[in-house]
Amino acid sequence: MNPTTAPVTLPVDAERIAAILPHRYPFLLVDRVVELDAGKSIVALKNVTLNEPFFTGHFPGHPVMPGVLIVEALAQASGLLLGLSGTHADKENCIFYLAKVDNARFLRPVVPGDQLRLEVQLKRLIRGMGIFTARAVVDGKEAATCELMCAESTR
Repeated sequence: MNPTTAPVTLPVDAERIAAILPHRYPFLLVDRVVELDAGKSIVALKNVTLNEPFFTGHFPGHPVMPGVLIVEALAQASGLLLGLSGTHADKENCIFYLAKVDNARFLRPVVPGDQLRLEVQLKRLIRGMGIFTARAVVDGKEAATCELMCAESTR
């Protein structure tokens, strides 16, 4: 059975995530999926560790996860929502690209040792475009929020 179309058993592990998303180390930014309401919402986790390559330069002596990577993690969770919901499982060459980010707000630094809880809701899916609301939470407090648009394309 194709791992992208197999029934969803939670939590979804790194192997299944890698079967759905095209990203690989060091750019795969989702470690686990812990909640899924197919076609509606997803909750995924990203464990932030000091050995992340971006901490070498952002910032030496004061490591902070770049906001653009938090947004990227939310976009990857959006892709997992579509992939695990079976929305595009029949299209093997289908890939979604991040097309637009609106209203991004960064509310607190994300540092090594934090666990990002990536919460994404699908607002609508029309003509190959997914529109999502997303937020990243650390210890129950919002770290970032944004609205995302992802566009379908073929590889």
